[in-house]
Amino acid sequence: MAARRPSKTPVVTPTSFADLGVPGRLVTALEQAGITTPFPIQAATLPDSLAGRDVLGRGRTGSGKTYAFALPVLARLAAATSPRLPGRPRSLILAPTRELATQIEATIAPLATALSLRTLTIFGGVSPRPQVAALRAGVDILIACPGRLADHVSTGHAILDAVEITVLDEADHMADLGFLPVVRRLLDKTPPRSQRLLFSATLDGGVDVLVRRYLSNPVTHSVDSAMSPVAAMTHHVLRVRHDDRLPVLVDLTAAPGRTVVFTRTKRGAKKLTSQLVASGVPAVELHGNLAQNARARNLAAFSAGDARTLVATDIAARGIHVDDVALVIHADPPAEHKAYLHRSGRTARAGASGTVVTLMTDDQVTDVRDLTRQAGINPTVTRLGPGDALLAELAPGERRFVTPRTTTTEPRGGRGAATTEPRGGRGATTTEPRGGRADSAARRPDRRTATGGSTAAAARGRAPEGRRAGAAEVPSAPRGAAAFSSGTRVGSRRRGQR
Repeated sequence: MAARRPSKTPVVTPTSFADLGVPGRLVTALEQAGITTPFPIQAATLPDSLAGRDVLGRGRTGSGKTYAFALPVLARLAAATSPRLPGRPRSLILAPTRELATQIEATIAPLATALSLRTLTIFGGVSPRPQVAALRAGVDILIACPGRLADHVSTGHAILDAVEITVLDEADHMADLGFLPVVRRLLDKTPPRSQRLLFSATLDGGVDVLVRRYLSNPVTHSVDSAMSPVAAMTHHVLRVRHDDRLPVLVDLTAAPGRTVVFTRTKRGAKKLTSQLVASGVPAVELHGNLAQNARARNLAAFSAGDARTLVATDIAARGIHVDDVALVIHADPPAEHKAYLHRSGRTARAGASGTVVTLMTDDQVTDVRDLTRQAGINPTVTRLGPGDALLAELAPGERRFVTPRTTTTEPRGGRGAATTEPRGGRGATTTEPRGGRADSAARRPDRRTATGGSTAAAARGRAPEGRRAGAAEVPSAPRGAAAFSSGTRVGSRRRGQR
């Protein structure tokens, strides 16, 4: 049945989750997690989704969409009497990338445990055997990436005829990655009259086809313009000489707080991470050439504050949520405005404020001007060099540097992360996310280059002028995907909505 014409939903004044119809046990579990007030996208969609209607939700990145679909899934399964059957999940949440699937599961798992519901995450890049065993044991909520789930369906290990409610998260991103044919085949195997929820930032052609084919008379809620910039986000373009890019990046990333730096290529992310670490900035990388365990380990180190800078390709532009990211830097301006907005959305999430900086060389002026115009922003443009006072305003606080020690790069086929270990230390010992197995055909790691972390040079490299000296260092080395001889734990582990 055709979808209703999308319309902008008036901003709903946040009320309580109980007033929206969320069951008491879920409200209590949310309160125990420190979540008491719904975000607008949740307040708008929950009455309809909890009532069993198909819902099309549109909201900008960081608007709280995960709880908007997680709560109806949990409420429906908790109220139903259908048994948990081997190989037949009771609900299905499809996500485009491994990292997003893992974060969705991390959000849902505590609430599911409170309701005695079982969750499982499935994606590629890891052995399928533990996933097969978990499916055989029975699962209530299956969070999956399309490619690996399709493999399990084709072998008969997963059967989707018992799915009561299906969620498509970041549907437009799945379209961008070429997953829609696989998504359609999976949806065709779910009961046609089961409830379906679709969340997407845009309603481009491929997504609209899904809406018209699989959602029955959906209610459409669009709390924010599909690609609108966040009001609490400030945008700056720094026009720099090419040779000054690294010193400026070192100055910005050496400030307190978490920073995400984006590059266009995997090679660029790896090289920049090495340069930052050699300059004394604890940094880890995230890109498609890393093995899955290295990706999980590096992201965990960044989330924990063991490395305060994450250098990433556009693999981190969608679905990655880490609390208290104060600064996003486009070391390489993206090719198009949607990528700019999604990258920038790693900061100023869940009502917080944030700063976005784009580095622009003289030969990029026209491209960056067109990019920002298409993104609907009017950034402050400043020509500067290392040591400029504006850098301290954009990333305030005392600059702190650490001295990297011996770098150990594991052999091909090893754990996939190069770690800088303290004397006598074990390096990275983080564990995999629970149930964490993910898939993305477009993100499949190249095991020949599956290395993470960074290679540290003996010298710090060229440092920006105006560094404040005498920064206090924490004597013990941090643990994570990269470990250093001394460092500063940054950011708070504030609970936030995904």
